[in-house]
Amino acid sequence: MLRAALILGLLSAVGPFAIDMYLPAMPAIAAGLQADVAAVQLTLISYFVAFGIAQLVYGPWADQVGRKRPLYVGLAIFVVASIGCAMAPTIGALIGFRALQGIGGAVLMVVPRAVIRDMHTGTAATKLMAMVMLVISVSPMLAPLAGSGLIAIGDWRLIFWVLCLAAGLSLLLTAFALPETLDVSNRIPVNIANLWRGTKVLMRDPVFMGLTFIGGFGFASFMVFIASASFVYTGQFGLSPTGFSVAFAINAIGFFAASQMAGPLGERLGILPVIRWAVIGFAGFSLGLLMIGLAGFASLPVIVAGLFMANACLGLIIPTTMVMALDPHGDIAGLASSLGGTLQMVTGGMMVVITGLFFDGTAVPMIGAIALCAVPALVLALRTLAIMNRAGEGAVQT
Repeated sequence: MLRAALILGLLSAVGPFAIDMYLPAMPAIAAGLQADVAAVQLTLISYFVAFGIAQLVYGPWADQVGRKRPLYVGLAIFVVASIGCAMAPTIGALIGFRALQGIGGAVLMVVPRAVIRDMHTGTAATKLMAMVMLVISVSPMLAPLAGSGLIAIGDWRLIFWVLCLAAGLSLLLTAFALPETLDVSNRIPVNIANLWRGTKVLMRDPVFMGLTFIGGFGFASFMVFIASASFVYTGQFGLSPTGFSVAFAINAIGFFAASQMAGPLGERLGILPVIRWAVIGFAGFSLGLLMIGLAGFASLPVIVAGLFMANACLGLIIPTTMVMALDPHGDIAGLASSLGGTLQMVTGGMMVVITGLFFDGTAVPMIGAIALCAVPALVLALRTLAIMNRAGEGAVQT
C-alpha cells in the first residue's frame, strides 16, 4: 500500500502544485501583466472550471481503455499548457493557458481516485486515500515556499517552467512505475447510452449526490481561501511572499495532518460519525471566526488559528466523503469519480466568483465566503447521513 500511495501521491501532487506554487506570485503577475486583482483571480477560476469539466471526459475514458492512457494524454496537455503560461504575453493569454493546464491536470484528479477504488474499498480505501494525501501535503507546505524562492532568483514565469518539468517527470513515473489496475474484462465501452445510464444512476442516488456536495462545499471553501489568501496576507497584513508562504503552510498543515486520522478514526468510530462531527466542527469554527471578524478582532494570529482548525475538519471530511461516494459504484468508478469531481470543482469555481463580487482584499469577506460554504455542507451532512443510517449503511464500515 505504501508504494501505491507514494506513486499516486506524486502524480496527484502535480495539480495542487500548479495552484499553490504560483500563489505568492499573484501580486507580481498583476503588476507584470498590468492586470487587476479580479483578472488575476480569473487565472485560478479558469483553471478550476476547466479542471472540473474535463473530468467528465477522463472518467468514462478511463473506464473504457484503462487508467494509464488517459494519464499520458492529460500530462502531455499539461506540459504544453505550462509552456504557454510561461510565455504568456497578456493576462488574457495566461487565463487561456491556465484553462488548458486545468484540462490536462484534471486527469490527475480522476484516475488516481479510480485506481484507489480498483484496489480497495471502505476503510482500506480511506487509509490509502489518506496516505496519498500525506504525499500531496508537501504541496501547500512547500509549493508556496518554492514559488517564493523561484521569484527571488527569476520571475513568476520561472514557476511555470518548473511545472512543465514536474509534468514531464510524472509522465516517466506513469510509464515505468504505475501498474494498470483495471482489468480488460472490467472495462466498459464508452457510448452515449452507457454514459447516460451511469449518470442517471449517480444523479438519482441521494447518497452519492449528498456526499459529493458535502465534500464539494468543503473543497469550495478551500478554493476561496486559495484565491483570496495571498491578497489578504500580503495586502492587509503586509506579509512578504515568504511570510505568506509560511502562513499558508500553517493553514494547510491542519488539513493534511487531520486527513491522516481519517482512516484510523473511521475504523474506531465509524466513517459516518467521523463525517458528522467533522462537518459540525467545520461549520462551528467557520461561523465562530466570522463572528470574531465582524466584531473587529480578526488579527493575523486569530485568522491563522481559526482557519487551521476549520481546515483540520476539512481534512476529515474530504477523503471520507470521496471514498464513501464511490464505494457503491465500483462498476462505474471512473464515471463516478469524474462526475463527482466536476460537480465539486464547479461548486468551488462558483463560490470563488461569488466571493470576487464583494472581495475587497481584507479578511472578513474571505472568512464570510468560507462560512457560506460551511452552512450548506452542514445541512447536507445531516440529511445525507440520516438517509444512510435509515438504509442501514451506517452499520457497514468496511
